[in-house]
Amino acid sequence: MGTTMAGSSGFAAAKRVNRSLTAGVEKRALMWMAERSPKWVTSDGLTLLGLMAQIGAGAFYFVAKFNKYALLGVIACIVLNWLGDSMDGTLARVRNQQRPRYGFYVDHMVDILGATAMMGGLGLSGFVHWPVAVAMLVAFLLLSAESYLATYTLGCFQMSQGVFGPTEIRILLIAGNVALLRSPYSTVLGHRYLLFDVGGVIAAVGMAAMAIAITVRHTAELYRQEPLP
Repeated sequence: MGTTMAGSSGFAAAKRVNRSLTAGVEKRALMWMAERSPKWVTSDGLTLLGLMAQIGAGAFYFVAKFNKYALLGVIACIVLNWLGDSMDGTLARVRNQQRPRYGFYVDHMVDILGATAMMGGLGLSGFVHWPVAVAMLVAFLLLSAESYLATYTLGCFQMSQGVFGPTEIRILLIAGNVALLRSPYSTVLGHRYLLFDVGGVIAAVGMAAMAIAITVRHTAELYRQEPLP
């Protein structure tokens, strides 16, 4: 679905910003695929694929509790999620079939539901303790909420934070799953911890700190734009 916001019924246009490491290569790859996609491939179908892939990743995480090779299914689902979530808007723009309000709303609700399903499955997998899985989900939702509010109030849809965007996060998650196939544990300062507990705490703290820093910056910017009389 096209998530570029455009003027329609008071729905203000927003500039899309993506400065992630893979942004340039990813954009060219998505355009190449979108221009060659058969007509039966639709933006709505890709959005649904992205959601089902995240739900599938959660299910495979749960199965991995009993058979670690189900982690290969998680990796496949992450790749499919990238395809569906990243290409739906590109396809809509290539075909000039954008539905700004519909696409923006549905895309981001799908992101929220999909992330909840995947983190739920990860929490059930035994590869991470529940408090860490919940902390990652909460931090993700905080960062997402800030992004959506900033899109509305500042007219800028920030698709990445610094050099990290959704694709970089997926790459790191794939690397983490490959590491899990070898061992679910990591040794830090002579103590053994679950690998995803270590990575999850770092990710949760990083996302929460980022959300706070961006909130402070955007609050100051809005304060300057709307001074008291």
